[in-house]
Amino acid sequence: MIGEEVFMNVLLVLLCYAYVLLVIIVSSRMDRVLHISRKVSRKFLHVMIGNLPFIIPFFTANIYPVLVAAPFILVAFLASPYSPFKGIGQKMKGLADITEEGHHFGLILYAFSYTLLVLFFASEPYVIAAGILPMAYGDAAASMVGERYGRRKYRLLADKSLEGSAAMFFTSFLSFALSLVFFSLLYSFSVFEKISAAITVATVATFVEGFSPMGFDNLTVPILSALTFLLLNGGV
Repeated sequence: MIGEEVFMNVLLVLLCYAYVLLVIIVSSRMDRVLHISRKVSRKFLHVMIGNLPFIIPFFTANIYPVLVAAPFILVAFLASPYSPFKGIGQKMKGLADITEEGHHFGLILYAFSYTLLVLFFASEPYVIAAGILPMAYGDAAASMVGERYGRRKYRLLADKSLEGSAAMFFTSFLSFALSLVFFSLLYSFSVFEKISAAITVATVATFVEGFSPMGFDNLTVPILSALTFLLLNGGV
């Protein structure tokens, strides 16, 4: 029985690795196949990686989600311009190209944030979702809407637009609220009891994103959004 349980967990870990690898491959080729920008490819990567919290409830021990998340800190670092091993970066050219197109440290911080949340909250994946989904979906929407439709500009520590921030808020709320519907099927809480917490999480994520320059939102948004959910007794 124990052997079968370990086998199923390891199989799920390998499936997660395969999923991430597939997302990286697709992201790295989107510009050539679909003729879209590297920025859109990078946001697609962030969004797809942001779906991993939905897999966590199916692990039976907390160590396995950590084993999914932690290696990608190293992978993102080796693929970045900061890597001392340039040959490895060349072998991971698809991921390296996407990383260099954006803020060089952003993907590393994204992997670090996800790993940190998994390390502490693997038994409460909805808390992880509170941190990751606003970054994955909300930030992607803010970037796309802000770049195309942003007319009303403002600056806190970085240049932003009211249109992009509005997209950040609504997409963060919607993605997290829908995730709560999913998690409520597996855990004993009511979605309606968490709606006010979801609104506050989206508000905090939007505010923090507005203050976070140069890719640091990959760290600040996930951590502070998850903490907001916990402080509001969002953790069940």
